[in-house]
Parts: sequence; structure tokens; C-alpha cells
Amino acid sequence: MTNSKTTDDAPIHEAPAIFNSKTRPQSADDEISNFARVNYLEVTRHQHDQRLDNFLLNRLKGLPKSHIYKMIRSDEVRVNNKRCKAHDRVQREDVVRIAPIQLATREKPIISTEFANSLLARVVYEDEGMLVLNKPSGIAVHGGSGLDFGVIEAMREVTGKKYLELVHRIDKDTSGLLMISKKRSTLKALQQHLVDKTIQKHYLCIAKGQPVMDEQRIDAPLLRYTLANGERRVKVDAQDEQAKDSQTDIIVHSRFTINEQPVSLIEAKPLTGRTHQIRVHLAHIGHAILGDDKYNVHDKSGVHRLCLHAWRLDIPGYETITAPLPDDMADWLPEDPVASITS
Repeated sequence: MTNSKTTDDAPIHEAPAIFNSKTRPQSADDEISNFARVNYLEVTRHQHDQRLDNFLLNRLKGLPKSHIYKMIRSDEVRVNNKRCKAHDRVQREDVVRIAPIQLATREKPIISTEFANSLLARVVYEDEGMLVLNKPSGIAVHGGSGLDFGVIEAMREVTGKKYLELVHRIDKDTSGLLMISKKRSTLKALQQHLVDKTIQKHYLCIAKGQPVMDEQRIDAPLLRYTLANGERRVKVDAQDEQAKDSQTDIIVHSRFTINEQPVSLIEAKPLTGRTHQIRVHLAHIGHAILGDDKYNVHDKSGVHRLCLHAWRLDIPGYETITAPLPDDMADWLPEDPVASITS
């Protein structure tokens, strides 16, 4: 009899196990119909070389990320019958075993035609491999953490495409440009650009106060931590070894007032891609973003949305892609020639 014992450091990319007729793996391209049973998913070319955690997030829609990571740690997920880790990459023809999930046994979320079509109208760029959406503020990019669906689920529904994947993420309350791949090859190419830092993202924000310098670089390490209620936060921490180097370049385009409070229109260019980076960096130098309920809790401006907008993308091999400021930000700007950058 073959010894089936495995170890944590055993390679996961070996020939899949032989399944009987009752447990033949289904294609990972197809939706799981019953979460309450053991599911075996065979990786296709569409998921080849994807991180295991991202593979599971895309298949277990609506399940909190924390639960997915717990499943991996608890050996409730196996690849080719071997233990695995969140950062492992699945390969074509690998078989992923997923233990029963009671939390996910629910009906498919209903996405209104009106909402789905409104997202289609926000596509500002599209080619055979990618589309770029001008995401509205207040809409999450994907389901989970109590949300039935997000932008990516709605876009899959309205386009009828099985393969649409997020190239990156922006915060729920941040508006603006969101890259979505239509082909696996495009996803890998764009994500490699992100790793190599050859894609430059430009954000526009309205921040409290008026910086003295027109241009500066904020270089402050960032540390992620969790509040007692489970909500994640980020802070500047130069002492903790777990903090990650983080840099943001800022340019002040206009100084004005809102409800008699001094504020500024600032362009922020993150040189690294940390969670909440721009929000925390600007708060760190005393110029927190208006409407930020996490890092500007004493905001007196009267603005009721996070004034952060993903404005422009510079991607090698593409023309510059931009999205104008939404009205609920643009309406706060003064009649100033400098504000013409947002058009």
C-alpha cells in the first residue's frame, strides 16, 4: 500500500490522484453547485500559476478571506492530496480538494440588470486582453466579508465571460480606475509590471490643510494590524521589523477652503503598493484625506465621501488611461485653472 503521509514541505505539483466515478474532479472554470460536500476542482489554463488563495477567493465567492486562510491552515484544502500554503501556485491539471463549507450554502446573489449595465457604461478602456473600469465610490471590487458580490462578480454576470480577473484592487470607498484582465496572459503580464514597478498609478485627493511644499516624497514604513473588532488598519512604524518600506510622491495642485476649512487638491503617486498607503502617508504628514473614516476621524469639512480617486494609469505599451473626478469630488473644487488637470 502506498504511504499517503505528507509533510508541510512536500511538493504539491505531482500527478493528481486517481478518482473513482463518484469523485471525478470538475473543471475549475465551472461554478461549484454544492458547497456542503467535498469538491474536487481541476485547474485549467485560466488559473495556471495562480496563487492558491486567489484561486480559492475566485471560486468561493462570498466567503470571508479569513475563513479561506483558516481552511488552508486547517488542512481543509489540499492540492493533489498534499498539504499546501496560501502562497503556493496551482498548475494546470492540478486537483484542488475543498472540504465541505456550510457558510457558503446559499443562493447565487441577485445582481440587478440596472446595476450591471451601469458598470458597463463606466468602462473607459477595453482591448482583447483588458478592460479598465471607472469604479464608483462605495462599491467593493469583489464579494466577501458580508458582501454578496462586488464589481468583478457583477462584470462576469453582465458580460457572460467566465474569465475576468482583477489585476489589482482599490478600496471600496475609493473611486476610479480598476484594471480587469480578460486573458490569463494579460493578467500575468500586467501583474509582472506591478511587481517590477513599471506601472505608475496617479491618484487625486482632497486633503485637509495646505502643505508648504508643492512637491515632496513621503518615505515612511507601514505596518498592518488588526483592531479588537477584527477590522484591519495600517500605521507608520519605523521600529517594527514587520513594517514594510513605503514611498509616496505628492504634488499640490491647488489650495483652497471648504466650509472655511483650509484644504488642498493633491496628486499622489505611490511608488510601493501597500494597503491604505496614500491614506496613511497623508495622515502621517498632517494632511489626512477628507471623508476618511479610518484615518481622519475628526474631519470637520462636511464632506461625506472618501475624497480619493484613482485618476490616471501609465502602463508600458498602452496609451495613458484617465478617469475624470466624479461630481461629488469635483463640485468641491474652486474655479481655478489648476483644476483643469482633472478634465
